Amino acid sequence: MKVLVIGGTVFLGRAFVDEALRRGHEVTLFNRGRSGKTPAGVESVRGDREDEGALAALVEGRRWDWVVDTCGFEPRVVRRSVRALAGHAEAYAFVSSFHAYADWPAKGVDESFPRHACAVDASPDDVPYNALKAGCERAVEEGFPGRALIVNPGIIVGPGEHVGRLPWWLETIARGGRVPAPGAPDRAMQLVDARDIAAFLLDRLAEGDSGRYLTTGVPGNTSMGELLAACVEATGSEAELVWVDEQFLLDHDVAPWSELPLWAPDVPEFAGTWTPSSAKALAAGMRCRPVAETVADTWRALQGGGYPPPKYLQGKLPVGLDESKRDAVLAAWDAREVRGSGGARS
Repeated sequence: MKVLVIGGTVFLGRAFVDEALRRGHEVTLFNRGRSGKTPAGVESVRGDREDEGALAALVEGRRWDWVVDTCGFEPRVVRRSVRALAGHAEAYAFVSSFHAYADWPAKGVDESFPRHACAVDASPDDVPYNALKAGCERAVEEGFPGRALIVNPGIIVGPGEHVGRLPWWLETIARGGRVPAPGAPDRAMQLVDARDIAAFLLDRLAEGDSGRYLTTGVPGNTSMGELLAACVEATGSEAELVWVDEQFLLDHDVAPWSELPLWAPDVPEFAGTWTPSSAKALAAGMRCRPVAETVADTWRALQGGGYPPPKYLQGKLPVGLDESKRDAVLAAWDAREVRGSGGARS
């Protein structure tokens, strides 16, 4: 099959391209050439999807079986791409997000839950950021009626992760020493490997499927304790995980999700973070590898290069707790234990 990938050099897009090539598909990439390397064996077309001239040049004389859009964030921009490609592809697959659903993360969601209100021509100035993906989805559904496939991933991990949540834990634990771990070790989580989403998406396209699927892996497929233990195992570190009470962390202004990545405290606004349903995708054949395997592969990828560095290493996103704040939080936690025991630590 002939596949056009918009994006295709970073994380999930890269995983999709790798899997498509492995299956013998003919792949064209359309991107600006600013992020990541173009894999061998693909046709690369440079251009900005916001430029109508570049889109016109892309489609001239070309036709694809599938378009896979891995980097659509603004509805008006996605709509422009959809309109340019409507007569040049049989189907359009859009990689969206749980953020499209109005009730997440306060509630666990499934495909039946309402999406945010967002017009197909909205810009970031028109609606809250979390609503933009819903507008993008509508733009695709409008332009490819009955031929649109939407996947809503949850929290994606795996080799090449560019946001840097799992990489931050791996690199922090690899350095050793005392590492603050949030809350209870048995707090259930639900993570999905980018490579498993890519394989599922290709399977659905090959079947001529349309509609939408939540793709967030197997419920409870890990816990915070199991995840961090897998980081210790993968890195061979002698780090000491110090489990710190969630309320204590909040009282000391430790930001959930950003300063301690993947930490969603047990409070109402985060209550549904780890409880969405992938039942439809799993019933349709989505296969998910063990999280510990993903952790080990991610560490090998970080050590071996070949992927763009995570954004926190590029100074583009403040992911992770800085060392001075980490030390202050651990010192305060230790002092609390001393006061609680009525004497010095043993």
